Amino acid sequence: MKPIIFCDFDGTITNTDNIISIMKKFAPPEWERLKDDVLRQKISISSGVGEMFSLLDSDLKAEIIQFVKEKAHIRPGFHDFVEYTKQAGFPLYIVSGGMDFFIAPLLNDILPTGTVFCNNAHFDKKKIYIEWPHACDEQCNNECGCCKPSIMRQMAGADDFMYVIGDSVTDFEAAKRADFVIARDILLEKCISEGLPHRGFETFYDVMEILKQREEVKS
Repeated sequence: MKPIIFCDFDGTITNTDNIISIMKKFAPPEWERLKDDVLRQKISISSGVGEMFSLLDSDLKAEIIQFVKEKAHIRPGFHDFVEYTKQAGFPLYIVSGGMDFFIAPLLNDILPTGTVFCNNAHFDKKKIYIEWPHACDEQCNNECGCCKPSIMRQMAGADDFMYVIGDSVTDFEAAKRADFVIARDILLEKCISEGLPHRGFETFYDVMEILKQREEVKS
């Protein structure tokens, strides 16, 4: 089977969750309740994240972008990991519940157009509002926002071996559909508790080593 890789962005490619960082810096206190409700799966991701951004004034756009550029750090090894996937011929897709306006400046020089799936933020009203161009298909009713399992069904074929790389509860539905998960933080805990096939990681050098070892065994 041919490897195909679906990788989260916030907290996975970057060392921190950019949405959480933005909310801590710019949002009023009520964002905390929304965040907790999403993490506890009491409300959907799209509802929670949409409401969090609706707390922010649109005229903060430039300030937020500058803040993310200064604070978001790419996890060590990511550039080499991208090059490794190119050399090995492994399709790599970024599937993110994050927003285009802060993902694009960080990834545009690293990955080709068409390989990044995320949500769209709009600033033409008083408050920021979110558009969900990759909503759930007919097989998912979780209101994911950017529905990672739906994207996997769209992009992967029957002969593909699906790797999912992620860190959060928002990656769990994708992880359940994966053939193998490379996880950290909350997603790693979920993989352990649910018995999903997985390995843990901290850097993308770890990810490359895991992939190399597994592909050598498979071959």
